[in-house]
Parts: sequence; structure tokens; C-alpha cells
Amino acid sequence: MSEDVLERVYQESLEERIISYLSEEEKISLEEAMNIYYNSKLANRIHRGEYGIQYLDYKVLVQILRETEPDLVRKA
Repeated sequence: MSEDVLERVYQESLEERIISYLSEEEKISLEEAMNIYYNSKLANRIHRGEYGIQYLDYKVLVQILRETEPDLVRKA
């Protein structure tokens, strides 16, 4: 596997963990958690790999999402 393929697989797995954990922590459906995540600035930063953010723990990333985009999370 190429490095690009490995990075994509890692990112997909990370997104799954973020969505699942967000759903669990906020007591919302997976669909609601997906909508929150994919509409967030955090998702774009992870996708672009800004500052290596994609290598942080998924629990830390959910906390960052809650702190930096509280209105998005509270809408659910």
C-alpha cells in the first residue's frame, strides 16, 4: 500500500471513532453526530492535515470540537 492509501484508511478510521464517541458522549444518534462532524471546521482541518491535527487522539478531537464549535454541537 502506498503512503496516500494508508493515510486515507487512517483518516476514515479516525472519523468513525470521532463520530461514534461524539454520539456516545452527547447522547445523540450516529446520524446527528455525523452531521455535526461533517459540517464542522474541525473536519476540514483534519481532511487538510493542518498542523498534524489528524494525529491527535479522537477523544481530544471531540473535546476540541466541543470547545471551538459549541453552537454546532448544541444544535443536536
